[in-house]
This record gives sequence, C-alpha cells and structure tokens, in this order.
Amino acid sequence: MEDRKTVIYDCAKELFSAKGFKETNISEITQKSGIAIGTFYKYYPSKEKLFMDIFLEENAKLKKHCLQSIDLTKSPMEVIGEMLALNTEGLNENPILREWNNKYVFSKIEQLYRQENGLQAVDFLYDSFLGLVKEWQAQGKMRKDIDSKMIMMIFAAIINIDTHKEEIGLEYFPQLLVQMTELIMKGLTDCSE
Repeated sequence: MEDRKTVIYDCAKELFSAKGFKETNISEITQKSGIAIGTFYKYYPSKEKLFMDIFLEENAKLKKHCLQSIDLTKSPMEVIGEMLALNTEGLNENPILREWNNKYVFSKIEQLYRQENGLQAVDFLYDSFLGLVKEWQAQGKMRKDIDSKMIMMIFAAIINIDTHKEEIGLEYFPQLLVQMTELIMKGLTDCSE
C-alpha cells in the first residue's frame, strides 16, 4: 500500500515540477502513476493536499539545508540575513517552492491545508530556530524583554511579507525585505536596557 502512495507522490512531484500546480491534474498524476483515479483518492483527498505535502517536504529540506550551511556562531543579524538569502535562492531554484510566489495557487492550497492540519503545520523547523533564539537571549545577543515565541512570530512575519509583494509593490522587492529585516534585527538585538 505504501508503495502506491510513494509512486503517486513521486509522479506528482515530477509533474508539478515540470508543469506547475495549476497545469497538473489528477488524471495526469494517475496516468503517470499507473493507477486508477479511485485509487488516488484512497491516499490523497485532493490534488491540493498532495501538492502541499510535497511543498512542505521540499520546504523542510530547504530550511535544513539553510541551517546546515550557516555558521550559527555569527551574530544574529548575519545568521538571519544569510538564512533569508539562502531561503530566497532556494525558493527561486525549486519549481515546487516557486509556487509560493503564485499568490492565487499558494493561498488556495495553504488555506485548505491549514483547515486540515492547523497553523503549526506550516511552521518549518520552529523548534530548532526557537532554541537558537533562546540561546541568543541567554548570551545577551538578543533582547530578553520580548518572549522568544513572539520573536519567532516576528520572523514568520518577515518570511510571509513575500506573499503581499504585489500589494506593496513589486519594484520594492527584494530591497524591502532586506531593509525591513535589518531594521527588525537591529531592534531585536539592541539589548541596552
């Protein structure tokens, strides 16, 4: 049974990578997988759920790669700056992750996925990074008067600003993200009481 699910997953990933979410349909996935459409629904309730599972795995791989590529002993400003740069580069290079920039597609998929799995389902590597924030606070590199979980929500807001770039103005990206991150990090690392 798991083999069929893996075959569906792998075939869908290949199709989504080549054609994108919107242009890939369940019939193509099942045809490529060599299964019936009814069998698809035994494993996945929708194309959106399957895509989001693939997206989440790809995003988790990217975040792990980013964390492994960064010298975490650097200053918080440098670590966050490098993390954002590597994340942006990875999003642009991976066709599945590029769907993040397709506002219509991603908002539809994310909404369905959050309904099924809750908000925490899209909080990638939260615990690893929360530990790093707490460590920075203990070392006096980051403000202690702001709860570490609130700092994580600030980082999530920085990442999610990307989904509003059309509303803000495409001509300001990625410079806006860099400037905003720098200002926020200066505020979070100003430990003078």
